[in-house]
Amino acid sequence: MHLTLDDFDYALPLELVAQHPAESRSASRLLRLSGGHVSDHAFSELPDLVDAGDVLVFNDTRVIKARLFGEKATGGRIEVLVERVLGQDLALAHLRASHAPRAGARLRLAGAFEASVVERRGELFVLRFEAGETVFTLLERHGTLPLPPYIAHAPDARDEQRYQTVYARAPGAVAAPTAGLHFDEALLGALRAKGAESVHLTLHVGAGTFQPVRTRELSRHRMHAEQFEISAAAADAIARARSRGSRVLAIGTTCVRALESAARETGEVAPCAGETRLFITPGFRFRVVDRLLTNFHLPKSTLLMLVSAFAGVEPIRRAYAHAIAQRYRFFSYGDAMLIDRMTP
Repeated sequence: MHLTLDDFDYALPLELVAQHPAESRSASRLLRLSGGHVSDHAFSELPDLVDAGDVLVFNDTRVIKARLFGEKATGGRIEVLVERVLGQDLALAHLRASHAPRAGARLRLAGAFEASVVERRGELFVLRFEAGETVFTLLERHGTLPLPPYIAHAPDARDEQRYQTVYARAPGAVAAPTAGLHFDEALLGALRAKGAESVHLTLHVGAGTFQPVRTRELSRHRMHAEQFEISAAAADAIARARSRGSRVLAIGTTCVRALESAARETGEVAPCAGETRLFITPGFRFRVVDRLLTNFHLPKSTLLMLVSAFAGVEPIRRAYAHAIAQRYRFFSYGDAMLIDRMTP
């Protein structure tokens, strides 16, 4: 199947782009796609749609306050978006300025501390924070939450709570693993009561998740790198589930990319840590994940390509058309889909 970028386009009414979260986390709607058929549910019904023994895999990354505003020594304004924390005082960042600063340039950030440009790495910059405190500490104190570009309002106290999963643990993400935003403690408890097992991995979502695919030919697109780690406990739980014939349900596309990256060589998930640039498009052979819980994704995005690979291009097109007709809410603060993997 030869597919191009245009095959993943669709028209979305702007009013369906969710600007705020649902009143409560589990109050979203849930569209189920199984065997090419769609059905409408409340997200709170999820425990009824999983079986005892199923393993749910959650991404426990924590969104950091990665955006800083400041000025160069020349007085020019600058915006910094930290992509990755490299060390106690080092960060890899996107810089937005009228003229890109050179190595050695000094920046005044948040009106509170100095940083210097160490070097440029492609489109990103390595910055050294010079306040005698860690990058994480300075971002928490002086940074702002990096809401997605399609959310029009400035982040507020409610966003700081709701653009974060209730099980977030490991700081380092620039964007939330949004499928997890629907879970509250009561729903997690209901899943445990059903007999489903929950495990965690960590994948730090980068800003590249919002970057458009700039080439019509998908084979020419290069994915951004994201750090991930899978523990021995998670790997063992997945192995046990597969051995007994239970299903592996990935909570979000980030979990899919981490699990399938770990299984590329042997077909089995082993404990590991590293980077992934895995680009999943139709034709990809899934080795681990049986089911996927995810939000609705942007047109022409790599995430829409991933779910199309998982469920089939035409079933996803029909499901999205149904969601639009039924006025589902889209993107990070929107509603969710539960997708069964397409069988060959």
